[in-house]
Amino acid sequence: MAGQIIRRGGRTWLVRVFLGRDPNTGKRRYHNHTIKGTKKDAQRYVNGVLRDLDMGSFVEPTKMTLNSYLDHWLETSARPGVRQRTYDGYEGLLERHVRPPLGDRRLHQLTPIEIQALYSDLQTRGLSSRTVRYVHAVLSSSLKQAVKWRMLSQNPASFVDLPRIEKKEMLAFSAEQATTFLEAAKDDRFGTLFAFALATGMRPGEYLALRWSDIDVQVGTATVVRSLVRCKDGSWEFEEPKTKNSRRTIPLPASLVTAVAEHKRAQAEERLSKGPSYESQNLVFASSTGHPLDQINLVRRHFKPTLKRAGLPNEFRLYDLRHSCATLLLLAGENPKVVSERLGHASITLTLDTYSHVLPSMQRRAAEKLEAILFNKDALSNAESG
Repeated sequence: MAGQIIRRGGRTWLVRVFLGRDPNTGKRRYHNHTIKGTKKDAQRYVNGVLRDLDMGSFVEPTKMTLNSYLDHWLETSARPGVRQRTYDGYEGLLERHVRPPLGDRRLHQLTPIEIQALYSDLQTRGLSSRTVRYVHAVLSSSLKQAVKWRMLSQNPASFVDLPRIEKKEMLAFSAEQATTFLEAAKDDRFGTLFAFALATGMRPGEYLALRWSDIDVQVGTATVVRSLVRCKDGSWEFEEPKTKNSRRTIPLPASLVTAVAEHKRAQAEERLSKGPSYESQNLVFASSTGHPLDQINLVRRHFKPTLKRAGLPNEFRLYDLRHSCATLLLLAGENPKVVSERLGHASITLTLDTYSHVLPSMQRRAAEKLEAILFNKDALSNAESG
C-alpha cells in the first residue's frame, strides 16, 4: 500500500502515504495529512506525494514555525559565516520586518504570495526598494538553507517579484565646491581629516582606523589594512578589509603629506599636554583622549558646521567626500581603472556603474579626441590636453 485515503467526516479525509522503514529502528514510516474537500482533492494530494517520492524531492512537512527556524538558521548557519556586524544586521532586519507578520507561520506553509504581500507592505510603509531587496536577500538565503536541510522542497522566496531599484542622484562636490570646503575646513580641528578623506577616496571606516604605522610620510602613501566598526553596544573594534582590493596603498598629494606631518606634530603636543588621560591607540585621527572617533559626533560637531561655513548644502554626507574624490578624478580624465583601485572597488565595473553620471562628459572628450585623430590632426595636441 503506497497511499491510503480514509474518510473522517463529510468533507474531511485522512491521507496516509507509506514512506518506507526507519533505517535505525526498522519501523514503518507514514506521512499523515488531513485534507478538507472532496475525495478527488485527497487523491490529487496522494498523487503529488507519490510523484515527489519517485523523483526524490518529497520533504515531510515540519511543525517548526518560521520564528523557530530563523533562530536555528541564525545560530548554526549565519553566525559562523559572517562578521558580527553583518550578523547583527540580519538579526535586526528579521526582527523588524519579517518576524511580526510571518513568524508564527509553519515553515512548510509559507507561500510566495505571503512573501510578496510582505514586500508590498514594506514599500507601502515607506521603505526603499533597496531595503526591501535586502530583506529579501536575507529571508531568501535562510529559506534556501532550509531546502538544503531537506526541511522545504523549494524556496518560496524564489517566486516573488522584487521592486525596481530607484537610482538616487549621486552627491559630489564640484571642483569649486571642493576648494571652498577645504578652505572652510582649515578652521576645524579635523580639517586635515576632511582633506584626507577628499583626496584619498577612502571609506570613513578606513581612514578612522588608520594608524601612524600605515602612513609613510617619506614616500607619501597611506595603506589600508583595517576598518573601524562600531558595535550595537557602542563599543568599537577593528576588522580586516572586506575584499582583497580594499587592502591597498594610496599615493597622497604633496600638500596633503605636509598637512599630515603637521597634524602628527600637533597630535604629539596634545598627547603630552593631556598626560595619562590621553590613551594613545596610535591612530592618525583620534579623539581628544586618543580613542577612535565617533562618526556621528564627527559629522554633527565638525562636518556639518564646516559645510555651513563654506555655504554648501547641508544634504552632503561625510561619505560624499569619497564620491567627490572619484567624480573629480573621472571628470579630470583619470583612467577609471586607477580610480577603481584608489577606491578599493572589487572591479572597474562597479566603479563605472556607480559613477555613470560622469560617463557622458568622458564620452564627449573621447569624441573630440577622435575628431582630432581622424579628421583634424593639427588639433590632436589640443584634444589630448583637454
